Amino acid sequence: MSFPKRAADDADGTTSPEELIAAAHSACYAMQLSALIAQAGGTPKTLDVRADVSLGPDPAGGFRLTGITLTVRGTVDGLNAGGFTKAADDAKAGCPVSKALTGVDITLDAALGS
Repeated sequence: MSFPKRAADDADGTTSPEELIAAAHSACYAMQLSALIAQAGGTPKTLDVRADVSLGPDPAGGFRLTGITLTVRGTVDGLNAGGFTKAADDAKAGCPVSKALTGVDITLDAALGS
């Protein structure tokens, strides 16, 4: 691993720590959301979750994670858009990986698919 590959738009197949964090966050969030949808009386048919992790300079020196954007599109039986949005927000707050990353600004873009 080298920093130029870590920060490159095309890392030539090299995985960065930030990508591993994104994969862990996506998987954890999807499991939490699925459980909350079921608790609310819905049945998740599909959940397409993506986490984009940003790396940038740290004012204290070096680099830091500057943000994470969670994007989820779902197909759910038995839950309207408001119920889905509530479950999505609650999953963001309750996901163990989200809790571990409390020092990073995490935003959410959640919507039911058509």
